Amino acid sequence: MFPVMDALLVYSRTLGWRHKSIPRSLAALKKLGRENGFRVETTEDDSAFNQANLARFQAVMFLNSTGNVLSPAEREAFEGYIRGGGGFAGVHAACDTGYDWPWYGELVGAYFASHPVVQPGRIKVEDREHPSTRDLPDGWKRWDEWYDYKENPRGKVRVLAALDEGSYAGGKMGADHPIVWCREFEGGRSWYTGLGHTGKGFADPIYLRHLLGGIEYAMGRGMR
Repeated sequence: MFPVMDALLVYSRTLGWRHKSIPRSLAALKKLGRENGFRVETTEDDSAFNQANLARFQAVMFLNSTGNVLSPAEREAFEGYIRGGGGFAGVHAACDTGYDWPWYGELVGAYFASHPVVQPGRIKVEDREHPSTRDLPDGWKRWDEWYDYKENPRGKVRVLAALDEGSYAGGKMGADHPIVWCREFEGGRSWYTGLGHTGKGFADPIYLRHLLGGIEYAMGRGMR
């Protein structure tokens, strides 16, 4: 259980494509927080990104955000938050955000490039020491929207799981296709999962354990 004082800020502002799953995923995250002893606050108000407000949270999640969702001053506040030891969790379209903000590109790990149609695919776990992948099944089969990225982040991030492109049609990254990763970054922590397109997926207990482990890492549990 998380200490009750722990808190997660979930930011789901969109200035591009908007996922219809956002309301359902926000409800799932609030329930996940209630069941695991941490507070979840949700917002699409960019003014939440100021030094005083961010200091109330152990981690910030960008949930299917799209576009340039923060002003220069808000970006500066968020950079300071991470450099001060804060955590970041990015879900799915978090990588379709901040294309003109190189610092954010490094934080999230890679930018979105393209995707085929939503379809089933298979995920290969590479790291079972991380809380977000520790309990995933071998050859996890899931229905999702499988992102290709503008560059392969391997080498600058700790890859936790990858896609088997032979298990679905239309992938463009080839044999090495990371889909979940993390890294320590400028004093803070970053975790990203490419999974999370459909609302139905947020009812999957396996996926929710995956999210919980990512949140746990971003919050720095075991480090306090």
